[in-house]
Amino acid sequence: MNENLYCTFTALTDKSGKTALRLPDDTSLSFADLDHLAAQMAGVLKSRGVKVGDRVAVKVAKTAVSLALYLGCLRMGAIYLPMNTAYTQDEVAYILGDAKPSLVVFDPQNTDMAPCPVLHLDAQGKGSLFDALGTPDEEIIGRDKDDIAAILYTSGTTGRPKGAMLSHGNLSSNARTLCEAWHFTANDVLLHGLPIFHAHGLFVAVNMALMMGNETIFLQNFNAEDLLTYIKDATVYMGVPTHYVRLLKDPGLTADSVANMRLFISGSAPLLPEHFTAFEERTGHRILERYGMTETIMNCSNPYEGPRVPGSVGPALPGIDARLSNKDGAVGVLEIRGPNVFQGYWRKPDITTQAFTEDGYFITGDLAEIDNNGRIRLVGRANDMIISGGFNVYPLEVEELLNRMDGIEESAVIAIPHEDFGEAVVAVYTGIEADETALKTQIKSRLASYKTPKRFIHVADLPRNTMGKVEKAKLRLTYKNLFQD
Repeated sequence: MNENLYCTFTALTDKSGKTALRLPDDTSLSFADLDHLAAQMAGVLKSRGVKVGDRVAVKVAKTAVSLALYLGCLRMGAIYLPMNTAYTQDEVAYILGDAKPSLVVFDPQNTDMAPCPVLHLDAQGKGSLFDALGTPDEEIIGRDKDDIAAILYTSGTTGRPKGAMLSHGNLSSNARTLCEAWHFTANDVLLHGLPIFHAHGLFVAVNMALMMGNETIFLQNFNAEDLLTYIKDATVYMGVPTHYVRLLKDPGLTADSVANMRLFISGSAPLLPEHFTAFEERTGHRILERYGMTETIMNCSNPYEGPRVPGSVGPALPGIDARLSNKDGAVGVLEIRGPNVFQGYWRKPDITTQAFTEDGYFITGDLAEIDNNGRIRLVGRANDMIISGGFNVYPLEVEELLNRMDGIEESAVIAIPHEDFGEAVVAVYTGIEADETALKTQIKSRLASYKTPKRFIHVADLPRNTMGKVEKAKLRLTYKNLFQD
């Protein structure tokens, strides 16, 4: 049996004439159109020497053509490797050096170097990749459920990015489970304002829509005004907390403006209870909050039918087991087992082994509580990871860069509550007090902008415990009101 994820997208494989993507320029692609474009992409990849299991690294804008590139990789058995468009040259160089792709696709204006052939695709879906499209390759290569479909790079406590290997079975099982849990049907219209270099936008939203064969309004990025223009024609929206905060600031968000909607979903960062309540009061909709991560896609969700509890991410999804490391009912590290859990870290077998318990549970590193009803509440992250605007920021990566700067002795990077971003990156440092603007400029030249601290705080000493470890919890408590009016 062919377990290729592409085969689960039946509206594509059946070449349905139904609209698959509705684009902001008032054009659209049917599922048959999208399948044809994906088959052309597969043909281009093969003509450039890409083979089954080869990596295709991609750092381009979100377009229908770039989505077809993902689908083309699936069709011909290549491994799709999307990169955040905000990554700097240093970040891209590390990933390409580790993943060793056979082909890279960049924006024509991109200045990153690549150790392999490069094709280009711009924000209009044009470029040398588009120009190379020709005869479609109709073959869909057979894949087993454990064969790798995609690699997403995510950092950890070491600060070095790791490639999480997601299989065809991981992606198909999770999308299928979510379609059932959230009552997706072919009659839904998904309003898509997320990036597709991220698990949320690609492996959740896109895969679900393609699996069910429903229409997707495919916006290139999030903009509250644009979203409210198209939302009258949609039934489902998936966003990050920042999106909901910005929607709440727009007077155009009313119960009437979302009268056609049946479901709002939030994830990738904590949704503050006050924003949950404010959204319900304004629109009559209770946002459905869920929890996932790069290595596992989606783990748990508040119910579609039943109480959606602010501050909770709900129970584990069907077929997925969740438990705490301490086994005594108190706060512990959340551990996950199920068909959604990734196949390991690319070229890092030792780190992969350390990431799992002896009986096969993935150690998430997130601290949580589980109540008597199985509802999970996240209370922190064991590795101090920051989620700002839906993107992961790993403090050590920023700290190592800061600590190399002249005059800075030591730094501690922490998360502080922020109304817009959920969490803001803040750096507390010792040494010579530096100009904040100069620090930001230096960081932005080496790291993606979302990793750049929003504030730099100079102190005489960092708080430490008896073992000499910096107590970040004390810093977070000290500066918890930093962004309050």
